[in-house]
Amino acid sequence: MTLHLSVRERLHAIEALLRETQYWQENAPQSSAFASDSPFCMDTMEPLEWLQWVLIPRMHQLLDAEQPLPQSFAVAPYYEVALDAAHPLRDRVLAELLLLDTLFASDDA
Repeated sequence: MTLHLSVRERLHAIEALLRETQYWQENAPQSSAFASDSPFCMDTMEPLEWLQWVLIPRMHQLLDAEQPLPQSFAVAPYYEVALDAAHPLRDRVLAELLLLDTLFASDDA
């Protein structure tokens, strides 16, 4: 399986997790939330919002346009800190993000 296909598979898995647990939102945050200069828009979005509204769509845009993917990529460490230990999805989200990050840590990235 190519890197592009593997990444798309992981993105779909993250989306499915958010949908099945009712964390997928129907309405996007206000446009001002996307204008943040902070990494992960952490001053304007909740961590799971950023996954839905920034990471997943931007990665799909790269994949759809057959553009090169980032060479250095690791979002799981942020989520280890950003998601409270008691968050009901913490372990499952971290597991999915680690799988995604691992794709970029291989020699194929």
